[in-house]
Amino acid sequence: MPSNSKILVVDDHEDTLFALESALAPLDYPLACATSGDDALKQILRGQIGLVLLDLRMPDVSGLDVARYMRGLDQTRSIPIVLLTGYDVSRELAATAFLLGVADVVLKPIDPLTLRTKVRYLFETHQRLQSMQQEIDELRAQLKGGSVVPMNSRLPAPQRTHDKRGHP
Repeated sequence: MPSNSKILVVDDHEDTLFALESALAPLDYPLACATSGDDALKQILRGQIGLVLLDLRMPDVSGLDVARYMRGLDQTRSIPIVLLTGYDVSRELAATAFLLGVADVVLKPIDPLTLRTKVRYLFETHQRLQSMQQEIDELRAQLKGGSVVPMNSRLPAPQRTHDKRGHP
């Protein structure tokens, strides 16, 4: 994944955005912020987002609505999402979130070290997966264009060895 991918932090409360940005600052990852689900979707669709920290309850477009929309598009389907909520998480809510492919549902306020650990793992894993997918796509294109010969077609045929009596 390009090194300019960002973590998108989405919350309708400016003070929470500031707290999350401060907690993530030691990681030195590029951050982008949005204060609504609509703004979040606009930034996500522009590309270069490698992780979304998403407030669950926002006016107009909720965090679950954003997650549903992201999972419906090929270009955003694999971006990890962490839902953040200041309210208790019911079994139903957790089940809905996980069925949408949300990586985690976290209660606010979240411990900064815990947040950084989750973010580092999810962001870097997504970057590695995107990088590997890009390599696979490039190799497939080379194979299709004939510029790479499959490894097994370059290997010599195995030689059979025989003992002194000529038996294999």
